[in-house]
Amino acid sequence: MELLKIEQLTVAFGATDGAQTVVDEAGFSVAAGEKVALVGESGSGKSVTALSILKLHDPLLTRYSGAINFGGHNLLTLTEPQMRRIRGRDIAMVFQEPMTALNPLHSIGRQIAEPLILHEGLNAVTARKRTVELLMRVGIADAESRLDAYPHMLSGGQRQRAMIAMALACRPKLLIADEPTTALDVTIQRQILELLNTLQQEFDMAVLLISHDLNLVRHFADRVCVMRRGAIVEQASTETLFASPQHPYTRQLLASEPEPFPAAQERHALQGQPQLLTARGLSCRFPIKSGVFRRTVGTIDAVDNIDLGLCAGETLGIVGESGSGKSTLGMCLLRLQACEGEISFEQRRLDLMGNKALRRLRRDIQVVFQDPYSSLSPRMTVEQIVGEGLMVHFPQFNREQRRERVIKVMAEVGLDGDMLGRYPHEFSGGQRQRIAIARAVVLEPKLILLDEPTSALDVSVQKQILALLRELQRRHRMSYLFISHDLKVVRAIAHRVIVMHGGRVIEAGATENVFDEPQQPYTKKLLAAALYQ
Repeated sequence: MELLKIEQLTVAFGATDGAQTVVDEAGFSVAAGEKVALVGESGSGKSVTALSILKLHDPLLTRYSGAINFGGHNLLTLTEPQMRRIRGRDIAMVFQEPMTALNPLHSIGRQIAEPLILHEGLNAVTARKRTVELLMRVGIADAESRLDAYPHMLSGGQRQRAMIAMALACRPKLLIADEPTTALDVTIQRQILELLNTLQQEFDMAVLLISHDLNLVRHFADRVCVMRRGAIVEQASTETLFASPQHPYTRQLLASEPEPFPAAQERHALQGQPQLLTARGLSCRFPIKSGVFRRTVGTIDAVDNIDLGLCAGETLGIVGESGSGKSTLGMCLLRLQACEGEISFEQRRLDLMGNKALRRLRRDIQVVFQDPYSSLSPRMTVEQIVGEGLMVHFPQFNREQRRERVIKVMAEVGLDGDMLGRYPHEFSGGQRQRIAIARAVVLEPKLILLDEPTSALDVSVQKQILALLRELQRRHRMSYLFISHDLKVVRAIAHRVIVMHGGRVIEAGATENVFDEPQQPYTKKLLAAALYQ
């Protein structure tokens, strides 16, 4: 029985005479108790379609046509008070980023209890009791003590579980999950996926999953709808779609999954290359402060006695869950975080260098951060962003020489020179990441630290960025420290891998050996969570 049926849905934003159509006559259905995935690249209209079901777009800027049929009503024709009775009770939504979806000024308990009080008329005491039950049901330990916690006091996985608890409070008939695992570690991703699967069966509810993670979709959905440029281009059962995709765009998406990198061949060529970067006994401890006077009562070993080496032209993958010490290790190696131990770069001791000497060395050591939108200044043009390092490290260049170098590196990363006058907000996520890479590469460094550089990108853009990084490495003989929790991405680019847990390296070796024959239980758990089994 059809629970939700979308017919010729068109969504446009802006004034009538210049409206931009984002969803174009899309149509699909979700049966009661069915799990349907809506997939496609960023900008394809997935999230706009999901938000349209609940009419969450600005009514002054949005124009709808077509029909969204649910419970015998066309939701597009309902008034705002009528929609408020449906939201949270019959249709609930789990958003992509719980930190922005949850109210930072209200406790978790209050936010979960709110729909129970509004839709079911429970009093505060009964609602609190139900809230504890919901938190326990979604796997939050010590639920009673978590009621008064605020969103910033929870981990990413806990916040997502709290969002799911809030969505399930009134036992909705349809749950919309918009990229519910995108920013989470592989183990937490799997836990959330299994939780949604269990709750879907227990509550007998339908789930509409919005995702660009095809591996996740394959293991969760009964049926898949593929969206491109606002239109549904293909829909079929999950098994049929993955086995024999019909539309060229679907085949392109499936072909975009990162493929294992033949690292063994290149690693043979790297034998005998000098060590570019070495670390011995590297440790970093953060103080634990407590009480009114914030006295130090202990320490956390974020990085604990690590040794490693990196050759010229080599990529070392650093993997592990959040809190394992990956990013802290990267910051320590680049002397961007205070630490103990020996760090050598081209036989020069970084740990003994003063700030002035380190600044001169920054030309050879660069960083590409996880989120280019926050690491690129919104007030600077692309030319200023990419050329800024040249002004610092190549003061002898005049404006024309800098511009020429910027245009050259823009072409290398696949961007047009006529984009120089544009600002970061005018680019897609993949383009912004290319700009961040151009900013690092323009100085022709010998080492680049890449901290989760593809985590927020679509599979097709992800594959392009990985191909770009490999080509730049081949051309310029650069070395990479590649930090990621996405094991497929690491396997697609790294020659060697180290696995971190609790600040320590628990396993290290050639990429294919670690992935194909892991020795440590923790590594096996990571690989199983990444759905490699």
